Amino acid sequence: MFGRELYAVKVGDGSPVGIAQYAMHGREFITAKLAIEQYRIGVKKGSMWFVPLVNPDGALLSQVGLETVEKEQDREFLLAIGGGKDFSLWKANGRGVDLNVNFAAEWGKGRKNTRIAGAENYIGEKPFSESETLALKKFTEKIRPDYTVSYHTKGEEIYWYFYQSMRTCPRDKGLALALSASTGYPLAYAKGSVGGYKDWCIKKFKIPAFTIEAGADLFEHPLRDDGLENILERNAYALYDLSIAVAKK
Repeated sequence: MFGRELYAVKVGDGSPVGIAQYAMHGREFITAKLAIEQYRIGVKKGSMWFVPLVNPDGALLSQVGLETVEKEQDREFLLAIGGGKDFSLWKANGRGVDLNVNFAAEWGKGRKNTRIAGAENYIGEKPFSESETLALKKFTEKIRPDYTVSYHTKGEEIYWYFYQSMRTCPRDKGLALALSASTGYPLAYAKGSVGGYKDWCIKKFKIPAFTIEAGADLFEHPLRDDGLENILERNAYALYDLSIAVAKK
């Protein structure tokens, strides 16, 4: 939105190939620090692409506020849709679009979806209307991963299901259980949640894709460094362990 670059970095070589993306919601910026640690550890099997900060504008709004927005007209727009100067709980991007409901996977049919720009749940004008989601779409289509992982906060749950076929459902649940064993998080189902990156990956590529809600509920949004130790304790080796499980399938 505001011209900031998105970055991806690869670790490992060969197959299986994974993509892990973080901080799609502004207030969940702490997951970018998890990305750094997981990159340092790497994967046991194959390779992994890390996209540590999908929503830099939203993350800066949540951490710092409106002073990170250069143009006066953009600041005025955000003030109008934000309902005040406190953006600490902001999930959306700089246009008030919730990026994790902007993908072409039952787009606009979610239980909490809105058609009004704001801090969360606005689906955008159409699927991939946002530069961030379009960039991640094109990157994923170029890489053609064998699996993807999306990190969010909080709640300590793993989401893996999105109307998979009878053929792929047992495979995906088995891998989700491997993630559960690694992190200690239970599997969950978010009824009425659609339009996310995980959902699109499952629908478009028929690959296993997971959303991990990291961080205990005892921490308040936005999670900061005081919650990082808890996240790292459970998730530092999650991708390392998952790569082994995927390689066996």
